Amino acid sequence: MLKDYKDILLSPVRVGTRTAKNRFFIQAMECTDADREGNPSDLTYQRYENLFRGGAGMITLEAITITGESRSRLNQLEIMPRNAKPLQTFVGKLKEINPDALFVFQLTHAGELSNPAFSRRVTVKPLPGFGGDILSEEEVDAIMDRFVLAAKIAADAGADGIDLKLCHGYLGSQVLRPYNDRKWKYGGSWENRSRFAYDLYERIQKEVNDKNFLIGSKISAWEGFPGGFGTEGPDSPIIDLTEPIALIRGLEERGAQYFVQSGGSPSITLAVTQAEKNAPYFAYLHPTWAKAMKEAVKRETVIIGSNYSVFRNGKNGLLAVEHEDSSLFAFGSKFIKEGKVDMIALGRQSYADPLLPQKLAEGREDEIKWCTLCDNCIELLIRQRPIGCCTYNKYYTNVLIEARKSEGMLKEKHT
Repeated sequence: MLKDYKDILLSPVRVGTRTAKNRFFIQAMECTDADREGNPSDLTYQRYENLFRGGAGMITLEAITITGESRSRLNQLEIMPRNAKPLQTFVGKLKEINPDALFVFQLTHAGELSNPAFSRRVTVKPLPGFGGDILSEEEVDAIMDRFVLAAKIAADAGADGIDLKLCHGYLGSQVLRPYNDRKWKYGGSWENRSRFAYDLYERIQKEVNDKNFLIGSKISAWEGFPGGFGTEGPDSPIIDLTEPIALIRGLEERGAQYFVQSGGSPSITLAVTQAEKNAPYFAYLHPTWAKAMKEAVKRETVIIGSNYSVFRNGKNGLLAVEHEDSSLFAFGSKFIKEGKVDMIALGRQSYADPLLPQKLAEGREDEIKWCTLCDNCIELLIRQRPIGCCTYNKYYTNVLIEARKSEGMLKEKHT
């Protein structure tokens, strides 16, 4: 295990014209606790206040939807003109807690992952098991207008930048994948499929027009199913990083300062996105993809690696490796030192202990609450309930218990 892991992980890193004070990045973790207008609720404030107190160098605001018409979560944060003032107040209060943390908004449109129970499911090409209304070119153009407007609202609200979501099966990745071989403006050839992302970057840069405003994307290097992004063709599951590498190079040319490496499409290939307790070795795929991305971009472009929560404190079920060499801190500092990544992202671990960076800085590592990989938080997400750590936070334990009871009573009523 590297003896200098603490110095490495707590060292600053340049992101565009800005500086993250350490190498910890908080993933965009959907929590479905917005109010009826899509604004941050008291529960939302509580979660992010803890994260800002935790001292991570960079924090992402969870998948905030640019439209209420097509969304995946019932109580999802929204970013439209009516949300502008509440978001400005939200950012202001958080910046009072920790003005040093870089805060970016992950902008999203759910597309075929929109929940038809309360919104319109749309698609660029019907995927087996999902489907939806096929989007026209005019509808995609209108969606792009909303993305540009959302970026401007984020900038005006005081956000330090945006993450234009191009991962995890949401609309951005649906357009990009080889499966989208439909003959239209946004499908078929790579030139057409990449147009959505490239044009958005150019338009957002022009609209915001601020060299200090960060723009980047979270990208699934390989979605893990035939025709998914990162495959060799519309009906093949074989990994081929040609298009993911072309994508990040094209986005870098259009001003991207950072990329969050990811993989999988959680609604289809969840274990690829986040390695499960019984198969922790899937986490080894992620630094492989991050390394390929890092080698493809300019030195100053920041690559943020994912899937570190599974490594925990070394007690992770991984075989053929010493515990002290396979911890979150060990692997994170190793890959940073070797130049494979610039920052490491915390997802489920940020639920378990939002104060991890601060505890490391203060020498309180023995107080860190490590994610147990129980994935009860994922169950809450599926159930459309407020999401948090059911292991360490009793509030969310009770939410899960009540959700299960409610389902049980509903089943009993219908039998």
